[in-house]
Amino acid sequence: MKTDRNELKICNYKDALKKHFYDLNIEWLETFFYVEEYDKEVLSKPETYIIKKGGYIFFAKYKGEVVGTVALMPMKERNIYELTKMAVSPEYRGLKIGQKLMEHCIDFAKQHNFNSLILYSNRILENAIYIYRKYGFIEIPVEPNSPYKRSDIKMEFKIKNP
Repeated sequence: MKTDRNELKICNYKDALKKHFYDLNIEWLETFFYVEEYDKEVLSKPETYIIKKGGYIFFAKYKGEVVGTVALMPMKERNIYELTKMAVSPEYRGLKIGQKLMEHCIDFAKQHNFNSLILYSNRILENAIYIYRKYGFIEIPVEPNSPYKRSDIKMEFKIKNP
């Protein structure tokens, strides 16, 4: 099954979509890892932890239904954002919705003159790592005080601004 490009829309965060951000990410974490208390805190208060800090949250809507989400969170270094909290509803996985969300983030980063995007992941997510590499992310060292206990790989996508 393929997604119909005309039926997939990427939209910006609205308070009315907050529950989808929480639910999609909790489901993903429970499927692949475990949910930490910090996860619940951040996911239940995206305005506080992401939006008000200068970050962005996007949603994928397919045929009008919210089926995926991703966030860009500013890091300490100026103009560097973490690509994080990406999740796609189980029944829509395999339709390249995650890739569309990533493409949107990369295009957004270029339009806003970000220097780079950073992401943390785990090597057991082989398909995700393959896709990150396909889009040009390269592996860089994970710092000793990594913000995520479950991450064992850090990757960077450098933005080539004219």
